[in-house]
Amino acid sequence: MASNGSGTPDDPWLLNTPLGKAQFEMHRDEEKKVLHCQVGSTWLHYQIRALDDLHAMLKKHGDWMELGNADEKAETKPDTVENWARSKNNPVKGWYGLRKGYRGRFAAYVAPVLERLGKVEFDKRGRSTWVRAI
Repeated sequence: MASNGSGTPDDPWLLNTPLGKAQFEMHRDEEKKVLHCQVGSTWLHYQIRALDDLHAMLKKHGDWMELGNADEKAETKPDTVENWARSKNNPVKGWYGLRKGYRGRFAAYVAPVLERLGKVEFDKRGRSTWVRAI
């Protein structure tokens, strides 16, 4: 995975999606408590607490979990990171994504930040990717 930067607005992380098919930039806005993600000319925004919440959930889960990446309008596969990120049972009781119409793809863009921070690892299994806390 390509990555550099410190995750600030002036020095964003350059990351790849878990399957390595797309590159994107991500940075933290600590004041607004937002993760800003730029994919090409598209911007997505997620609650910054998603990093800690996702890591805690994966640690509690204790095993590999499928990412299950999906657009906002697409149904999610049960028991995946993407499903959890929009579930009424997560710590924010719903979506971590902040921009309506662009709230999905959580698994593709937030999980790689945790990998960059050394908190998770990925396992590619066929056409899907699985993640676990380390």
